[in-house]
Amino acid sequence: MLTGRNLTRTFVSLSYRSLCADRSLVSRSALCSSASTVSSIRPSLPSPSHSRRFLTNRQTLVPLLPSAHSLCHSTHCSGRMELKEVLQVLEQLAPLSLAESWDNVGLLVEPSKPRPVKTVLLTNDLTDAVMEEAEAMSCDLMISYHPPLFRPIKRLVQKEWKQRLAVRAVEAGMAIFSPHTSWDSVKGGINDWLVGGLGSGQVSVLSQSFGGSSHTHKLEFMVRSQEELDTVMEELKACDGGTALQHSVNRPENSGIHVGVTCSESALTLSVHALLKHTTPSQSLSILKLEKPPIPGHGPGRLSVLVQPVTVATAIQKMKSHLGLSHLRLALGWGQTLESTVCTVAVCAGSGISVLSGVKADLHITGEMAHHEVLDTVAKGTSVILSDHSNSERGYLTVFREKLAVRLPESVTVVVSKADRDPLEVV
Repeated sequence: MLTGRNLTRTFVSLSYRSLCADRSLVSRSALCSSASTVSSIRPSLPSPSHSRRFLTNRQTLVPLLPSAHSLCHSTHCSGRMELKEVLQVLEQLAPLSLAESWDNVGLLVEPSKPRPVKTVLLTNDLTDAVMEEAEAMSCDLMISYHPPLFRPIKRLVQKEWKQRLAVRAVEAGMAIFSPHTSWDSVKGGINDWLVGGLGSGQVSVLSQSFGGSSHTHKLEFMVRSQEELDTVMEELKACDGGTALQHSVNRPENSGIHVGVTCSESALTLSVHALLKHTTPSQSLSILKLEKPPIPGHGPGRLSVLVQPVTVATAIQKMKSHLGLSHLRLALGWGQTLESTVCTVAVCAGSGISVLSGVKADLHITGEMAHHEVLDTVAKGTSVILSDHSNSERGYLTVFREKLAVRLPESVTVVVSKADRDPLEVV
């Protein structure tokens, strides 16, 4: 019997086989575009006209596949997929630019000898048990939600368990990738999945993500002639490491040429010094700090105004079912009972107090909170449901498996780890 995932993959596979057999029937580029639309995430950015201080570089914020046409041809029709191509798909599903600055995301272990990716294993944590599972299935790529390598290391030795696992991955020629907080922030990611456990609602982001850009400042100045403009631009290019500068030119009559140039934080001082050497630019120079544009729908944490409010008791049962758990921990808010109505719920997967603190809602759901954090929350009349850290995240692996599998050729097997589990259990 074909399940939802198998049916989807079978349909995609048959479509591509038909495409390869007779190119005249369907445009390959059109089919690839249609397949990409299924699960691609392309946040819409504010129009530059909304604010002159928004620097909106879509390619930097949400990198798309560099060549959908060539990827469809080399991957789906040939049945092979290289590691770099899988990484491109992962980037499109959850751009690493969405991850927190303190995080360690992306490709953490890369084999020295390239080989086609045939088996992908999804896990919440990389443990000894999960590594044994990966080795038994000759895994080519492991996607570990939590980064197994987080803090800087000075040696690779067997006595430290994370280093030992990294060595085993290298010896097996296995790549390791970690998305971590990029999955937390992306629209349709872990937190959207978590809040969906209580039903549909009007969902908003608790902590807005902003687009990253290498350009942080805009320099506006005047030059007298095209020759002076060319000279100044060459000097500014040298200040910013020879990169292509983004600039605009306005040529009003009899008042010279007005120029606007964006530059990075590291190049700001050198760029200003270069302009001060020229009389007209130095006399007309102004410096603007560019604000990063928000990316709607992306960011850590979610707040949902439920379409159908539930009682606290019902919320507990719904979350048990959603997370696949027989037990949860509950702290009732001051003045609340199991029959109190929950109209608003705020969630943050993992350890969410940094995001949930100060958020007014009837119920907070996260993996773990410290004792005094729970006391502070319930004193404000907000109830708390805790599942233990990774239990608030692990269920999303199955969801992501579907998103990833439909974008990979049939020759690639995507598996959710059976050995991965939260280290804590109720006894």
